[in-house]
Amino acid sequence: MEFIQLYNLTGVIIGVGAFLIIGIFHPIVIKSEYYFGVKCWWIFLLCGILGIMGSLLIHNVIISTLCGITAFSCFWGIKELFEQRERVKKGWFPKRNKNE
Repeated sequence: MEFIQLYNLTGVIIGVGAFLIIGIFHPIVIKSEYYFGVKCWWIFLLCGILGIMGSLLIHNVIISTLCGITAFSCFWGIKELFEQRERVKKGWFPKRNKNE
């Protein structure tokens, strides 16, 4: 932690973390809709609430911030889950066969 403070890397670490978290959520939403449909939206909600709680309870600025970013990425994922369903209906993404 001293190294991070000494070289003022907090913002860079948070920026890289936000980039990675948001980037990871894109395929998570696509795969979730593909395998489970939109009925898994409540899992994103639960994870978002847990992320906010973690953000409020953790005193480390970097970890707390990354928990908050993850929480709101989960909330955004709910919206994207329903939009992904529409993209599948339009044929932009493949629809899962129920036989798989």
